[in-house]
Amino acid sequence: MPSANALTEADIDPTLDLHAEIDRLRKERNAVILAHYYQEGEIQDLADFVGDSLDLSRKAAATDADMIVFCGVRFMGEVAKILSPTKLVVIPDADAGCSLEEGCRPEAFKAFREKHPDHIAVTYINCSAEVKALSDVIVTSSNAETIIRQLPTDRPILFAPDRHLGAYMQKKTGRQMTLWPGSCIIHEQFSEKELVKLTVRHPHALVAAHPECPEGILAHAHHVGSTRAILDFVLASEAKEFIIATEQHIIHQMSKAAPHKTFIPAPGADGGCSCSNCPFMALNTLEKIYLCLRNDAPAITVPEELRLAALKPLERMLEMSKSVPMSGAGSNAA
Repeated sequence: MPSANALTEADIDPTLDLHAEIDRLRKERNAVILAHYYQEGEIQDLADFVGDSLDLSRKAAATDADMIVFCGVRFMGEVAKILSPTKLVVIPDADAGCSLEEGCRPEAFKAFREKHPDHIAVTYINCSAEVKALSDVIVTSSNAETIIRQLPTDRPILFAPDRHLGAYMQKKTGRQMTLWPGSCIIHEQFSEKELVKLTVRHPHALVAAHPECPEGILAHAHHVGSTRAILDFVLASEAKEFIIATEQHIIHQMSKAAPHKTFIPAPGADGGCSCSNCPFMALNTLEKIYLCLRNDAPAITVPEELRLAALKPLERMLEMSKSVPMSGAGSNAA
């Protein structure tokens, strides 16, 4: 919690140059600022590193920074703290959660595991530290296939908390899994019907989709992969037009790197909604970044016993995914 003398947004002088103050505090506090691809462009542009959640935490751990400001959501800050226990880790907004994390509470996941004691628990990184600690191995969207292919074939698999990523991994690997019934509220809202209409209007556009999308969306994708893999795909492709089926703030990096190309957010059910804006990521603002640097809060705390328990399946993931570039090699859809 912030200290009693902590500033609030109401205390900020409206004439304050937030960019200058953030830079001053970053140097003064020896802080590194991380921004997930799903943050608004202004936040991405001021960050020291921009990327996917695990890659950002690993980069921060490799620095000599005393403080990590993670502009993302809560589970990302937890991963940073697990990997950098001696650093102060803060997030701009304590309420920046994740629908996948919220939909897979530790007590329910524990009961899920107890019903399937012979299963290997493979858990997507979008979950709480408590759920990680109850898991056998953690995966990301970029390394899930490689890790699942290494698991003993005589052991059944539990996959949580994203059922769409789990179903996609079943299709890719041929391994049958018991899936936790969770999903991302952003990727869940894309409309296959409206996507088909959009591809008719843009016949030369390639569709790039995140595997958190439902199967109907993935069926139309020319490329399926992690956020970083989607970025790499559109930059390497000779095509000039793309439909992007993931949180649309990744388009900021695409447009910066390839301004001559056109990037179109995949549509929701009404064909024109801003459904691909994550409301949790949107809670982070420049004002809150300034305040968390000044107030040392909201700080991420992970009790040491829990940290070590959650670190174990993360380390297992890193060991098993050594052959996979951390940017994540995407998979072309059939």
